[in-house]
Amino acid sequence: METRAHRIKLKPGSLERVREWAAEITWRRSEALATLRDETVVLECFFLEQSSDGDYLIAVMTAQSFEQSRAAVQTSLHEIDAYHQQFKRDTWESGKQLELLVDLNRIDELAR
Repeated sequence: METRAHRIKLKPGSLERVREWAAEITWRRSEALATLRDETVVLECFFLEQSSDGDYLIAVMTAQSFEQSRAAVQTSLHEIDAYHQQFKRDTWESGKQLELLVDLNRIDELAR
């Protein structure tokens, strides 16, 4: 398993769109979970950080293989993936991968 986190700076004025996206993903949960299965992702969380220099999403993901995840995203036929890609173009200004310091999980243990 691999875990990654990203800090994504949002474009100014996009907070309402971000909240709409979160509601849409939640409403379409079963479709979103189907895409995660295709991408080998077992955990995907987004947190909102609001600070004096702007709004950010903190994205945390755990996957069996991020290489497989990228390949699945490239070939996905799920409508929700197209929706998510458009959301990213509309609202994400920049982003960076955060340094992983500790990764404690019981995912493999619980699967047994």
